[in-house]
Amino acid sequence: MATAGPDLLGALPAGQGGGARGAFLWGRGVDLAVFGGSAAVALALAALSAGGALPAWGFLLFVVGVDVAHVHTTLFRTYLDREELRRHPALYAAVPLACYAIGVALHLASELTFWRALAYAAVIHFVRQQVGWVAIYRALAGERSRVDRVLDGALIYAATGWPLLYWHAHPPRAFQWFVDGDFVSAPWLAAAVGPLGAVYAALAVAYVARAFHSARAARAPLNLGKHVVVATTAATWYVGIVATDSDFQFTVTNVIVHGVPYMALVFAYARERAVEAPRSLLARLLAGGLLAFLGIALALAFVEEMLWDRLVWHDRPELFGGAVDGPLLGPRARALLVPLLALPQATHYMLDAVVWRRGHTGPAQARALGFRSGGGGAGRGAGR
Repeated sequence: MATAGPDLLGALPAGQGGGARGAFLWGRGVDLAVFGGSAAVALALAALSAGGALPAWGFLLFVVGVDVAHVHTTLFRTYLDREELRRHPALYAAVPLACYAIGVALHLASELTFWRALAYAAVIHFVRQQVGWVAIYRALAGERSRVDRVLDGALIYAATGWPLLYWHAHPPRAFQWFVDGDFVSAPWLAAAVGPLGAVYAALAVAYVARAFHSARAARAPLNLGKHVVVATTAATWYVGIVATDSDFQFTVTNVIVHGVPYMALVFAYARERAVEAPRSLLARLLAGGLLAFLGIALALAFVEEMLWDRLVWHDRPELFGGAVDGPLLGPRARALLVPLLALPQATHYMLDAVVWRRGHTGPAQARALGFRSGGGGAGRGAGR
């Protein structure tokens, strides 16, 4: 199971970034821990595990504690910020209503249609997040070359797209994004795996060569943050999808690397906003610091998953109770309920494609992204 993350491509302020932190969002040590550390933990878990299905403790720790919880941290960027709501009331009213209406229509067409649409929306969102992180680090380092922009983007799309191609071309897999069959089975794509894998390898070689050229010929400082994001993206997507065929390995390599950096970004933003508006609801909620931030997200995540399990899935009674035999709801009731339960996730996808863009970047967001000034709100973003 997987969710979403920020579309960061359009979040870049126009001013110079970094300051005393250099080309890092929150400082060298924090960035390496958030991006490199989360990937190291995920890869270590994948290497040490015997594979197989995700156990109850893994579901609680990784799905509830990271995957679902990080979705709910979006509230700190949106609905818990009253000033943000006043600035964009139509956006925050229309997005959930539209997501729910579309979800019901898709589910009435067929349950698989609903989950397939949500799965492909999610995977596009996952890919865009990695492109966005790289774009942020490139901007922080002052890399303005078109060559860097094109090569960085092409490599990230290859590092994520090639494993996804392999997944589609080699069904069945022992894991799925949401439910069995949500990805289209396309074994006829197997003939493209080898040639496109060679293209991926060539892009990786070109990226490394470009990095060496920048360091030696152009004497540019090492953009460590960007290189870590690129390397960990390639490693986790390959290990979780291609090198292994296990629900456990896929889950840990998928949700940890995705969810932990996102939560770090939202927490950084929420702290900056709390400083700007010390009497706001957001500031009061964050009075307890990181523990309060995580506690709220974890509580909401647990309640959401309990509702999913008791009303729809019925496969984790050891965690949520309410064991039942057979479906609890009929098709029409499920068509109304499932899109409602999925609404935090669907809304998260849609809002994240907007709120991190340049047009929504105020001083707090600029600082949370590692930029000195908040003067980047004048232009429009270049993201999807």
